[in-house]
Formats: sequence, structure tokens, C-alpha cells
Amino acid sequence: MLNSILNHYPQEYIGDAQQGASGWNNTTYFIQGSRRRCVLRIYETHQDIDKIRFEHAVLQELNQFAVSFRVPMPIRTITDETIVKLEDGSGRYACMFEYIVGLRPEGDSVRAAFSFGEAAGELLMALSAVEPGLPPAYRPYYELSESYPACSPDVVLEFCTHPPEPFKDLQESLSKLARAYLDLLQKLDGLEKLPQQLIHGDLNYSNLLVDTHDPGRVTALLDFEFCTKDVLAMEPAVIISGLLGQGDHEDRETVKLFCEGFGGRVRLMPEEIEAIPLFMRLRQIDVFLHFLSRFFNGTDDPLVLRKQVKSTAAELRQLEQNDAWFTKILMQYISL
Repeated sequence: MLNSILNHYPQEYIGDAQQGASGWNNTTYFIQGSRRRCVLRIYETHQDIDKIRFEHAVLQELNQFAVSFRVPMPIRTITDETIVKLEDGSGRYACMFEYIVGLRPEGDSVRAAFSFGEAAGELLMALSAVEPGLPPAYRPYYELSESYPACSPDVVLEFCTHPPEPFKDLQESLSKLARAYLDLLQKLDGLEKLPQQLIHGDLNYSNLLVDTHDPGRVTALLDFEFCTKDVLAMEPAVIISGLLGQGDHEDRETVKLFCEGFGGRVRLMPEEIEAIPLFMRLRQIDVFLHFLSRFFNGTDDPLVLRKQVKSTAAELRQLEQNDAWFTKILMQYISL
């Protein structure tokens, strides 16, 4: 299969393949070509070519900006395309990106937090000027009810209140998710009035690289698959929600450093900042619905959804306990 994909590319990109760390949605290989090194990605969970075209259009535009970090650059095939359809009948697609030197952050997240904030703010500034020429393929987060057709409110509540056998012992966590979901549905109206632009939508420590000699400096932001037009304040909300879970002291220090770096590049209006705790809960519920949809369509077995139910419920509890200091730090470092 890999050879049939590589044969679509110039000879300099064809070589030995080594499987890399893969996420929930993609499989990744590192290719050592005769003169170039590159990264091969196979999209595993959808066959929507418009989603990939939009992602690539954004990346091609971003690569024209003078920013302090790198973003992936799609490699063109010998027929001048950036997408290859697999020949195995699965309907899947693949693409290749130029290899970017760097390391995944390891250990505590405090070290790179300030640089992460600067890079995230700088990315938002660049994305505000990007004109991909195609409509976004993903809905904004606040269109939660329309984003997951298999997860209507009735279906979600039925699953949470009368879970099937593999999830019966998670009733407490599912009840927590149901209450948070219902609360969110009542608060989504009007969020679309806040400032909007293109955002990455899924920035976290697994989607960035740091300098090999200076692990505190972010050198690349990756995985723009979920880039879309959304409320600007959703970007820091997504990131901050992913910085938590190290312990109270570490969480506060990491969030403070991130906000210091971010606020040096982008400032938000008070009403945007006030919405960030809500957006953080929206992010968690969106993750739950994403994996619930995958379970319903047979992509994942029950063990995957069980893990997500437990972790998402725990993260929602943590958010509720920490709303006050989130807002205080955000107002101090990011507010206009």
C-alpha cells in the first residue's frame, strides 16, 4: 500500500518508511527519501476530500507568512496534486508533508508554556489574514447541535441516562456529562456575535514541536485538520483546557505563562474573556460527542469511549473548581 502511495510523488521523496506516532484520526509514517525526508499521513476516519483540500489551502497560505515557527507544507505529486486516493478500495486519502525538525514536548508542560502562548497568538494573527479560497469544512464549536448528526440531544440524553451494558458502571460520569451538555445547549445562542476568524481549533502539546536544543522554544505547530472559522476566543479556550491536569500549582503556573506569552501577541475584549470558561466546557463536551459518534458508527470499540467518558467527566469537574482563577489570570494577561 505504501509503495502505491509513494509512486505518486517525485523520486526524491521515495524511500524507506518508518511508522510514527499516530493519533485517533490519522496514521503517520516518516519517509527517508533519496534526497528529502518527509511525513506521510493517511486519513483514517473520513473520506471527505473537501476537508483535506481546505486544510491544505490554509497551510499553503500560512507558509507564505513570516512567522517564528513552521507549519506543515503539503508536497505536490507528479500530477501537481496534494492528495492521493488509496487504491485499496477503502475510500481513504493520503498526503505528504515536508519534514520539520523538532521534538514532541516531554515531561512537564511548564517549560514551553510561554513560547506556546506566543506561537498561538502569532498563529491567530496570521490566520486572520489567510484567504484559503474555499469554504471551511468543519462547523464552529458553538454549532454543537449540528456538528454531530448521529448525536441529537434526545440520543445523547438517552445514552447518558440509560447507558448500554458496556457503560452501565459509568452512570455517575455520564450523568455529569448529560447535565453539562444540557447546560451548554441553553447558553450557545449569541456566542456567534463574538469576534470570529479562522482558528486552528485543536492546538495542544501533541500538535507542536520544540527545539531539539531548547525544549522551551516552540518551533512548529502541526495538524490543521480541524481548522475552521470560529469565535477567536475559542482558540485559547481549547489550549488552556488541554494544559490542565498536572496538579494545582503546576496548572496555575502553566496557564499563567501561556497567557503571558499569548497576551504579548493578542488581546481579547472582556466579554470574550468572560466566555472562555464556557468555551472550555464546550470543548470537553465536543470531545465527548466526537467519540460518541465514533462509537455509534463503529470506528471505536467500547473501551475507547469508556476512557473518554471518564476523562471528560473528570476534566469538567476540574473546570468547575477552577473557573475563578482562570478568569483572574485571563483578565490580567490577555484583556485589552
